[in-house]
Amino acid sequence: MTLSEQIAPQWVPDAETLAGARITDFTRFVEERYGVTAADYHELWRWSVRDIPGFWRAVWEYFELGDTPAEVLAESAMPGAEWFPGTRLNYVDRVVRQARADRPAILALGEDIPVREVSWAEMLSRTAVLARRLRALGVGSGDRVVGYLPNIPEAVIAFLATASIGAIWSACGQDYTAQAALDRLGQLEPTVLITADGYRFGGRAHDKRDEIVALRAGLPTLRGTILLARYGHTLDGTLDWDDATEDLAADLGWTPAGIATTAVDFAHPLWVLYSSGTTGRPKGIVHGHGGVLLEHLKAIALHSDIEPEDTFFWYTSPSWMMWNFQVAGLLAGATIVCYDGSPAYPAPDALWAMAARTGTTVLGTSPGYVLACEKAGVLPSRAHDLSRLRQIGITGSALPATSSLWLRDHIGDIPVSAISGGTDIVSAFIGGVPTVPVWPGELSAPYLGVALQAWDESGDPVHGAVGELVVTAPMPSMPLRFWNDPDGSRYRDAYFDTYPGVWRHGDWITVNPHGSVTVHGRSDSTLNRNGIRMGSAEIYQVVEALPEVLEALVLGIELPDGGYWMPLFVVLPEDRTLTDDLRLRITSALRTQLSPRHVPDEIQCAPGIPHTRTGKKLEVPLKRILQGADPARVVDPSAIDAPELLSWYATHRSCTTS
Repeated sequence: MTLSEQIAPQWVPDAETLAGARITDFTRFVEERYGVTAADYHELWRWSVRDIPGFWRAVWEYFELGDTPAEVLAESAMPGAEWFPGTRLNYVDRVVRQARADRPAILALGEDIPVREVSWAEMLSRTAVLARRLRALGVGSGDRVVGYLPNIPEAVIAFLATASIGAIWSACGQDYTAQAALDRLGQLEPTVLITADGYRFGGRAHDKRDEIVALRAGLPTLRGTILLARYGHTLDGTLDWDDATEDLAADLGWTPAGIATTAVDFAHPLWVLYSSGTTGRPKGIVHGHGGVLLEHLKAIALHSDIEPEDTFFWYTSPSWMMWNFQVAGLLAGATIVCYDGSPAYPAPDALWAMAARTGTTVLGTSPGYVLACEKAGVLPSRAHDLSRLRQIGITGSALPATSSLWLRDHIGDIPVSAISGGTDIVSAFIGGVPTVPVWPGELSAPYLGVALQAWDESGDPVHGAVGELVVTAPMPSMPLRFWNDPDGSRYRDAYFDTYPGVWRHGDWITVNPHGSVTVHGRSDSTLNRNGIRMGSAEIYQVVEALPEVLEALVLGIELPDGGYWMPLFVVLPEDRTLTDDLRLRITSALRTQLSPRHVPDEIQCAPGIPHTRTGKKLEVPLKRILQGADPARVVDPSAIDAPELLSWYATHRSCTTS
């Protein structure tokens, strides 16, 4: 029995929350409009996946996106589902409709700057002027505009201007090297680059001019580069941001007529995101205007319950899909927060301080940051006024039950909305629901419209047991295609090779009796001892709860002689060593809280654990390295946060090669 099964939910919605939730209003809407009766969320979910076209029609009508389309789902086969044929729209039109004068669109802050308000008028007027500038540079519908930018308001404006004219947006954060950015953005043969002279992290300004020069040299199709001089630097051959976004001959007071958006097909590309690129060239994942608009309105307004009076702050970067997800707060009329810097500078509680300073109501972070706060003894609600905070979002990896309970004890009685999805759908499959309880270590429910199941190796659904996360019906925000994949083979291989016609996401999950879902980790890095499958996440939950352990990594390695080796690597504070006593406490904790089969064959102290740029532990590539593969052939160093660690792991192969 797991910890989360031994205790009651950590949060249960009260009567006021149930009555006031946007999803409750949506439930009334579908009952009145379609005669669908749903006594609770789970009944509503069952209807949403039983009648996929009916559900998405309801989302369209509920958010008043225009005349009701004649057809919702012309083709349901995956891959290749065809949504809303003949419908034309533009993502930016929904943003424009939310404009108001009494609240800002964006709050911007950084390690070196105070909070700055960006009004809806400023955001949209700069968007309109930049859109005209892009057209003047020859950018048209379907052309690509790319960003090499920090998480700043200018990145949001650049995206909106690009999308408004039917061009395709793509971006990387400036923590990427020029080569790493080229590996991604270079695939698109972009017409315009929008960039900044630097970013700030950990108390230091990072001058990116040399990287920009190299990036421009590697993009021969560029017709123009727009440079934001945040630190006063200039570059030859670039256009200044202010010159590109301010029309000095015009009144910058914005009106809805100021943005001439281009109507595009429902499936017209909106942006290109990227796979991690750790094991090969990053795959460009293309999403469409209509699919993203519908999915994000559902996820932001119904599941996250974000409304126009909210301030939505997710710690993220333009390299990560959560940046796109946070921008979607504008679709709901909320104020979003753009932060350039470290969440733990100048102190471990910096993120909580910023949430207090901005009056954040919905805050998003990662399990890693929460664990770091636990170990640093941070007391967020004592040190900061978090009275406006009403929800915490978590993603990036599984949130241990202990960390979820720590949030309850140190933030207050508010829901912890852990979500799991990915860049693939630029949203979540599973996550929080304002009307459903929160169980520690579990995700409250599958999202509406997500026909999620756990399947065994035979392709049969399982409940209360570990299975593959599959989605048996299409979603509008599934990729239109991969970039440079003309026959669709790479796309099919990524999701549909195991169960033809069914999306296999690559995660192990358990659908629990009360409807929640436990995510155990990636199925391609699953531990399999003597035929018993185990998730790495549950081991991390136990080991990383020990005060001496900063982080842990467990691998399951098949040996040439048919044996199986399961080492555990732990990262300790500089003043600690891996003693026999600590080894004993680790193994005892695993044995008593999980089972004897969860006890590793060996425990080693590691100098660190490498992650993808979005914070995921590098389990699969490190497994291959420990099996003897050449690190240079297994992983792209530019795609991870600490490439210098690869050589250390390559020297710890003795068990696999002996």
